Amino acid sequence: MEKIRKEFPVLRKGIYANTAVYGLLYDSLLDWRQEHDLDFLIDGSDMRERSLKVISETRSAIGKFFNCKRDNVALVTNFSSSLNILLEGLDANKKVLLVNDDYPSLNWSFENRGFDVSYVSMAVDLEERINEAVVGGNIDVLALSLVQWMDGFAIDLEFLKKLKKENPDLIIIVDGTQFCGSANFDFENSGIDVLGASAYKWLLAGYGNGFMLFSDQVKNCFSINNIGFNAADGDYDKKNNIRFAKKFEPGHLSSLIFGSLKYSIDFFERIGMDKITAHNHKLSKKAKTEFEKMGLLSERIVQRKEHSTIFNIKADKATFQKLKDNDVFCAQRGEGVRLSFHFYNTEAEIDAIVNILKNG
Repeated sequence: MEKIRKEFPVLRKGIYANTAVYGLLYDSLLDWRQEHDLDFLIDGSDMRERSLKVISETRSAIGKFFNCKRDNVALVTNFSSSLNILLEGLDANKKVLLVNDDYPSLNWSFENRGFDVSYVSMAVDLEERINEAVVGGNIDVLALSLVQWMDGFAIDLEFLKKLKKENPDLIIIVDGTQFCGSANFDFENSGIDVLGASAYKWLLAGYGNGFMLFSDQVKNCFSINNIGFNAADGDYDKKNNIRFAKKFEPGHLSSLIFGSLKYSIDFFERIGMDKITAHNHKLSKKAKTEFEKMGLLSERIVQRKEHSTIFNIKADKATFQKLKDNDVFCAQRGEGVRLSFHFYNTEAEIDAIVNILKNG
């Protein structure tokens, strides 16, 4: 990974433990973006066919990367906007289960539409609580983040798969923004019906791009009225024959923005997602062990077998400032400081953060 680290200029300024806020841009992506815009500058409208090809290739790359059928991939500007479009097509009488204190854009989108909403509280046995609520509450829709934004609590993916198998009519909608790009993921075999994600965090693709992935069966559960000429591929005759995923793409898409996403997916594949997954797992174990020794983690995180690479440590404003003064990129979240690590981080950087916390 040391060679790859050279791609990221920010790493020369300090320890970047803030991917949960913003994933880093890198040299080769910047080179691609500059070349792309230079082509537009020189070729003008002659670039159009190439730009359409970039959009098409991005859809294919996402489908392959996450094992989702290409026709079930929607290219969207961000998770929040696409979720709002989706929920406009959901029967308002559906009973919905949410997680307390989940990402606001997720929960608010349901709460603001008057669905019959119930909640489970975050706890070490979250999966058990969800199962009990689904079985006992006649729940139609479960919506939650795969990784919690505040403290990195990671849902057990095997649990979701089992839950769907035992409750085939349950619609499972997830926010993958704090997960996608951090580890291997197989959508087709996940039991999840809808996965949405913004790609500027763990996929390192910059602002303005994301995606929605849909299972085959879930498309019959929503009535989407969103429409536009781009959704019909600029073909008048396709107005009444637009596939489900394309209804999330009513207008033109930027080949620069979505090409950046494809470039990052290709970048990840060159590194190897198995390698990235293993490295991030190692960082997670290391950070959890060290922060637990110092008593900086909540009990619900300590007692979990698996965790993400996002940690919210018990720390006040003075500690936050101390980390910043020592060139650690991090964020204040809730009553603590959130640290988040990706494949460009090292175990030595975690040791350095521990030393700063201990000694200043």
